[in-house]
Amino acid sequence: MANLSSIGRVLSRRNTAVFYGASMTCWTGIWIQQIAVDWLAWQLTHSPLWVGILAFCNLAPSVIVSPFAGAIADRMDRVRLTQITQMVVATHSALLILLVVTGWIRIEILAVLAVFTGISGSFAQPARQSLVPGMVTREDLPAAVAINSLTWNLGRSIGPGIGGLIVAFWGVVPAMAVNCAAYVIACLSMFALKLDPATRRGHAPTGSMLRETLDGLLYVGRHPGMRPLFIFAAVLAVLARPIQEMLPPYVDKVFGQGPEGLAVLSSVMGLAAFAGGMAIGLRGKLSGLSTVTVWAGVVLTVCTAGFVATGHFAFACAVAAVLSAATTMHGISAQTLIQSGTSGQMLGRALSLWGMVGRAGPALGALIYGIAAEFSGLRWPVVIGCTIALLACAYAWRRQPQMARALERSDG
Repeated sequence: MANLSSIGRVLSRRNTAVFYGASMTCWTGIWIQQIAVDWLAWQLTHSPLWVGILAFCNLAPSVIVSPFAGAIADRMDRVRLTQITQMVVATHSALLILLVVTGWIRIEILAVLAVFTGISGSFAQPARQSLVPGMVTREDLPAAVAINSLTWNLGRSIGPGIGGLIVAFWGVVPAMAVNCAAYVIACLSMFALKLDPATRRGHAPTGSMLRETLDGLLYVGRHPGMRPLFIFAAVLAVLARPIQEMLPPYVDKVFGQGPEGLAVLSSVMGLAAFAGGMAIGLRGKLSGLSTVTVWAGVVLTVCTAGFVATGHFAFACAVAAVLSAATTMHGISAQTLIQSGTSGQMLGRALSLWGMVGRAGPALGALIYGIAAEFSGLRWPVVIGCTIALLACAYAWRRQPQMARALERSDG
């Protein structure tokens, strides 16, 4: 009940109600559009390589942009930066609609546009997440981080189902229009936030952008808890998580399903992720989160291998549900530890690097698996990758006491 009370306290605040409402709106919209874009890409090419390339173009820019985006988020108005990124996504949706309606859409154009949305996402992640600690008390931070993930996964659970129905009955354009409207609404709602200046802006510039970016990299690299946590998460991101970014080839070629099957699988995964996030949110404490992070990574890796190994759609949905719940539990636990263990002036930079791992890792993995699928099929490359990822799980288990000492010390 105490943990439910923590969630209730977070949601009862005016700022958090506005913040999570905007999150729910835009993330539902983006998942509606994602179903449309994924299916459009598959229909244009019928190539798992191109699906992997599209995921790479969307996520890979964070490798270059994220460290600088974190430094920018630490020195400028984070609310305004969030609004700018939201309008970029709305403009992207409007441009997609124009290209599809006029018949000018090509897979190469989809890839180029994905690069711009990837850059936008690299700025949005540290800007938005840096606002969370300033809206709640320290004791409520685990619940606030969990709720933030829950809104994303609730959007992920209902968005694909809505998107699949829209694509099946009316095509891809209405799905893109819904996302455009969602991001415009989310952008306007951010004007209602009333935050302290210290929360909106991390600090005045203390040096060059390059110097502050390098300081962020060195801070994470030297931190006794974050260094092993980031290494572990990066390996999982490259080898175990990419399958969730390239579902259409598996839905079509392995399970023999259409867009409705993609919507079902995505919705099942989203609901399971929501359940996993609720489990962490109700847990409501920092102690033991490093252990949760490691074990969730183990389950994620094993279930990814099980998902690609089966040919039965119903069983694949069940395995994917466990996979998705474990992914969310791993992500929320790790992010909570980072937000708790990072000094305020470094928060944006640490979170931007976390966002880089979460975006660039699956992008690289999707590209690798897409290339390998052209020669070895969709299954064996992933099974081999998951076997390697289990070695990273063993490494993380050995470093778990070290992570606990460095990142769980503020509990209570």
